Amino acid sequence: MTDLGKILIAIGALILVIGVIIVLLGKMDVPVGRLPGDIVYRGKHTTVYFPIVTSILLSIVLSLIFYFLGRMQR
Repeated sequence: MTDLGKILIAIGALILVIGVIIVLLGKMDVPVGRLPGDIVYRGKHTTVYFPIVTSILLSIVLSLIFYFLGRMQR
C-alpha cells in the first residue's frame, strides 16, 4: 500500500505544479489556448473551442519530458 500512496502523492504534486504554471502563464498574458491555428466558433447561443495547435504543442512538450525521464531511468 505504501507504493500506491507514493504514486498518489506524486500525481497530486504534479497536478499542483501544472496548475501553478497555468495560473502564472495566464497572468503573464501568454496565449495558452489562444494560439494561432486554434479554432473558435461563436454562434448565437454557443461558443466552441477547438485548441488544435495548443494540443499539438502540449503533445510535443509532454513527449519530450517523458522521453528524457525514460532516458534518466536507464
